[in-house]
Parts: sequence; structure tokens; C-alpha cells
Amino acid sequence: MDISVVIPLLDEQDSLVELHDWIAQVMQSNRLTYELIFIDDGSRDDSWSIIKKLNTKNPSVSGICFAKNFGKSQALHAGFEKAKGDVVITMDADLQDSPDEIPELFRLIKEENLDIVSGWKKKRYDAYFTKNLPSKLFNWAARKISGLKLHDFNCGLKAYKKDVVKSIEVYGEMHRYIPVLAVNAGFKNIIEKPVAHQARKHGKTKFGMERFINGFLDLITIWFVSRFAKRPMHFFGLLGVLMFIIGFGFAFYLGLDKLYFNPTGRLIAERPEFFIALTTMVIGTQFFVAGFLGEIVLQNKNNKERYRITDQTKP
Repeated sequence: MDISVVIPLLDEQDSLVELHDWIAQVMQSNRLTYELIFIDDGSRDDSWSIIKKLNTKNPSVSGICFAKNFGKSQALHAGFEKAKGDVVITMDADLQDSPDEIPELFRLIKEENLDIVSGWKKKRYDAYFTKNLPSKLFNWAARKISGLKLHDFNCGLKAYKKDVVKSIEVYGEMHRYIPVLAVNAGFKNIIEKPVAHQARKHGKTKFGMERFINGFLDLITIWFVSRFAKRPMHFFGLLGVLMFIIGFGFAFYLGLDKLYFNPTGRLIAERPEFFIALTTMVIGTQFFVAGFLGEIVLQNKNNKERYRITDQTKP
């Protein structure tokens, strides 16, 4: 199979038939074998009924229905597990992503031997102050923190080599950072392609301003996990040692001052430096213990670590 198209959705009953017909026409005109996987993320309208009807009409259509709204990351993860195509393409169900982009995305992955082609909505048809401007700020911060030079992390239209989606685990709200997760898994051939963006025809967006706040928090999480997940002592231990040294320095200063320079002055426990020394030494010890416990947890994990082999010799 050439392509798996994975489409997460929530309450998109008015768009599904048109989107299916558009994708099917593109695939047939380009002679591509495909499967179309809809993931209904707890819709409260007739989306699932429409997906079942499309499945009856077109055997290339399949669907997964969640019991409730679990989020886009979980929907994508379920679709990635089910996907069988050589190239996996994700897109939104609101008709703002154009299926006409699919053949070129497929060609880039296959002929250029790329791991990911990430869509870039260079010209957007969204409200400027509520979506475009916050998105620009978010993408700027994401580029600076992640080191991945993409203009549009939030674009739902992306193409992946099959090995990529089978090697990563999308959780929480990490769907924005799948390219970053892929880089952490050893996939380096990532490019960005400008794609057509269209005004929403039906319904309304399911994401509010809180997605940008959550996005920044997730970005910090992924930065920390990518750098210190395998070596927590390098982070917590370093902070702990620094805090302990600061506290010990204050305590040493207080001791010397009391013994040699000001023996008749205030008691050590009455000086503010004493509480600084005590607090920083306690916090430093806690940081160090946290790093030590993190190392123990890593050493005793029962699950085997995922890894990617690029080549191996024959026995």
C-alpha cells in the first residue's frame, strides 16, 4: 500500500463526505493505493455514523471511535498503530488542508528519501489576532527551544515515512512536536513544504487560546525529556550540588564570623544568612535525592528501551 491517510476528528459531520470524495478522487487520478483512517475522538454529532457509511461504500475507509474525547495526540497514536502504508499522511478533517497536496508529499518522501515533510501554511485564512499572531509567536519560541527550524509546528498536514510513526509514541498533547520526537528517535531528514490553506467551510475550531499555553508547557516538557530523560542526575544532581554549595558557603561564613570576627554579636540563628544557608542546603539535598531516585528508576525499568537500527551485517 502506498499511502495511509490518518485523520483525527471531533464533530465534523458536515465535512466528512466532501473530504472523503476529494481524497478518493486525488488517489484515483494519481493511481495511488491507499487507506483512509478516520479517528473519531468522541464526537457528539453524527460523525461516526457517516464514517460507517463511508466504510460500506469504500473498502479503503476504516475508522476508530473513541469512547470519549481523549485528544488529538491519542487519536494520531491510534491511527499510527493501524496504518499500513509506506507513507503516512496526517491532515485535519475541517477541509482547511487540501488533499491535492498528497501526491507531492508522497513523492518527496519516496524519491528524496525523506523522513518527514512538514506542511507550512504560509498564507493562512484565520483571524489574525486570535490565531495568526499567537501562532507566529508560538512557532518562534518552538524553533528557539527545540532547535528545529520549522515555520509551522501546528500544521496538521504532514507526511511521514512509515518507520517514523512506528518508532515514536505520541502522548499528552505532543502532536505539535512529532518532528521533534522523530529527531530524538534518530530521524534527521526533515524538510518543510508550503501547502495550501483554506478557510473553514463548516463548524468552528475546536482549539482556543489555551492551546498556545499548553503548547509552551509541552515544549518545555519535551526539551527536558529529550535532554535529561536518560540522565536525570545530570540535571537534578547539578542543581542540588549548586544549592548545597551556596548553603554551605553561607554556613561557613557565619561560623568564621562568629568564631573570629564577631564573637559577642547576635546568635547565628538570629541572622538572616542562617535561614538562607539552611533553606538552600535542604533544597540542594532534595534535588540530589530526586536525581538519585530518577537514576534508580531508569536502572530498574522492565520495559526495553526503544532504539532504531539503520543497518546491520548479515550473520
